[in-house]
Amino acid sequence: MKNLLLATSVMAGLACAGALPAQAQSADDAPVGKAAGTFMVRGRIVGVIPQNSSSSISGAINGGSVSTSNFATPEVDLSYFFTDHIATELIAATSKHDLYANNTPLGSSYRVGSTWVLPPTLLLQYHFMPHERFSPYIGVGVNASIFYATQAANNAVTSLSMKSNFGVAAQVGFDYNFSGRWFANVDFKQIWVNTQASINGGAIVAKTALNPSVVGVGLGYRF
Repeated sequence: MKNLLLATSVMAGLACAGALPAQAQSADDAPVGKAAGTFMVRGRIVGVIPQNSSSSISGAINGGSVSTSNFATPEVDLSYFFTDHIATELIAATSKHDLYANNTPLGSSYRVGSTWVLPPTLLLQYHFMPHERFSPYIGVGVNASIFYATQAANNAVTSLSMKSNFGVAAQVGFDYNFSGRWFANVDFKQIWVNTQASINGGAIVAKTALNPSVVGVGLGYRF
């Protein structure tokens, strides 16, 4: 995860550096900052990194733990500024993850199946220095993790279902208004959400706190 955070920071730095004007800017290229009553749309590439901070397996198989794979995916968000400092942001993305049962009679890392998750998240943000080029922000909000297109691995696992759930989210990031209405963006979100997998019709039940970290970099446009 440290390597991913470092790579994200480097990419964002390069994007900002490449966007800086050599000398003076024209009026059309002058930064606009953030303002009440405006919208901002951002597009990011994000890395979704489940933490699986606690997990358990019970039923026909007792003991062991659950893990899920990482995934990189596009993300889109829409923000509305109630004041220069306060905004709300709604994010939309979807990611696919493989599920594994670890340290069970099936093996040290046994692939159970895969699932897609749609995690719409609504955040309330505070933006520092909204009229400056560099404007960091923090946010808190709610998340709904909706699982779909879940598939069993079709080995010892013949059926697999995932329970959708609600969670909370925290966010920190920054925008850099490099030209006119265009912004470079780096964003980190931590989501706390639990889920339950039902395997082979409920013969095996796996519970885990997915708690994904979501690291992203992208561009935004302020209307």
